[in-house]
Amino acid sequence: MNQSSEVKPKQVFPESISSTHKTVLNVDQIKQWREAGFVFVHGVFPSDVVAILRSEAHKRFPAADTEDSSRVRGFGSDIVFPSDISEHNLMTLDQTLLQTVAQLLACSVDDIRLTQSDVWAKYGRDESDEDFDNSDQRMHVDYPNHTLVHPPRWDRPEAVEAIVYLDNIEDCSGPTAVVERLGPQDPAYRWPIIDTPGVADLDYVNDRGRAEDYFSAKRPALSNWRKSLYEREAYVQYHVGDVLFYRHDTWHRGTPLQKGKRRIVMNLTFRRSMSEWISTLHIGWAWASYRPGKPLSHLLANLTVDQRTVLGFPKPGSDYWNSQTLAAVEARYGSFGMDMDPYRDSKLLK
Repeated sequence: MNQSSEVKPKQVFPESISSTHKTVLNVDQIKQWREAGFVFVHGVFPSDVVAILRSEAHKRFPAADTEDSSRVRGFGSDIVFPSDISEHNLMTLDQTLLQTVAQLLACSVDDIRLTQSDVWAKYGRDESDEDFDNSDQRMHVDYPNHTLVHPPRWDRPEAVEAIVYLDNIEDCSGPTAVVERLGPQDPAYRWPIIDTPGVADLDYVNDRGRAEDYFSAKRPALSNWRKSLYEREAYVQYHVGDVLFYRHDTWHRGTPLQKGKRRIVMNLTFRRSMSEWISTLHIGWAWASYRPGKPLSHLLANLTVDQRTVLGFPKPGSDYWNSQTLAAVEARYGSFGMDMDPYRDSKLLK
């Protein structure tokens, strides 16, 4: 009698983009993100810029299988926008990236705001020994630590998340797993989306094994339902520079890396400008103003108007601008070469 072989999870491969800076994604790719919950693409960023960020990040994080790497259990790092790695800043505000996000949210670039940009490392090791370990994640959605409320109904997305891969799956494994939404009646996406650790009265447990043991003991019916999420997960087949765009309400998780391996990614989140209940995951961009050499001032001065607006800088026509504020901001940034002409309003400056 033949033993039944284990069913391999579905694989997701990256699609090409047009990269015209006007219509980056095609209609089907936008529909994929809006209806299924994610789209996986390559070609968003210049390969030479990605290569430099990858090289710098590899220098910053501990090598795999070292004592230092063994202490990295959760997520996050000190490589946060605005960064002393210029390529990190370039990629954060890349014009093709911003246009892609605007397409997904069906708005203009000046109507999106950055809320997260950082670079993380993850390590492959033996089985987890703590609840908050990031190695083999439980199935989850990301909104609980990004917003004070709950995402609106599915057809009204207000945020875009992105994972930019800086390594290759063949070198370290650990693909991101995603659960495709199969239409409005999909039981996996029943409303409200609260059946995840850390939401409502559920304890926060990051490790998959410990999280599902918790559900099995505390909520048996919910435990059985969550098993169906794992059965439907698809694995992203990533390579350097590929980008997974997903949503705050997309079921996904990180899977284990090969033991002794390291994988580095860049994480990004953008929201609609009106969605003020979505938090900035960091302490704010202005905190970098006092760094030696004034890197933030130099960066702002050399950005386009839209790029500044994405950071929360008042756009032309904003009620903020009048003759006094224009003069004051020009005094602050004029020596760095910021062109204030786009913000001038003849009606206010007469």
